[in-house]
Amino acid sequence: MLKTGTQAPYFEGTDENGNTIRLSDYSGKKLVLYFYPKDSTPGCTAEACDLRDNHERFLALGYEVVGVSRDSAASHQRFREKYQLPFHLISDPDHKILEAYEAWGEKKNYGKVTMGTLRTTYVIDEKGIIVDAIGKVDTKNHTAQILK
Repeated sequence: MLKTGTQAPYFEGTDENGNTIRLSDYSGKKLVLYFYPKDSTPGCTAEACDLRDNHERFLALGYEVVGVSRDSAASHQRFREKYQLPFHLISDPDHKILEAYEAWGEKKNYGKVTMGTLRTTYVIDEKGIIVDAIGKVDTKNHTAQILK
């Protein structure tokens, strides 16, 4: 994981509507940038819905929320609509953003080792500095982890 106190890596990606989203779009704002494995799976849905249910709290505290996964923009659009997610989801099919944020690596599933998305969240301040890095995400209570 990237260390707190370091500059967040630049990123640029396409959201669910085909719009380009960049780290610089959030200059002067606090950003919760979360990486998750797959749209509409149980853990990812629980995490997204927890963030959705607390979205007004994030906004009131000056935070924007953005999710990133390898899913397509069309998949993100369906996921957002189905669960009424109020934040953008970036499609990163070639895992460039995931790699830049050290959220891509080896995973073990039933004893089999594969490469994939490591569920990770970074809190980035108004100046683009990582102020918190969460690697052990509690999908159902993620907001509490972020706002601790």
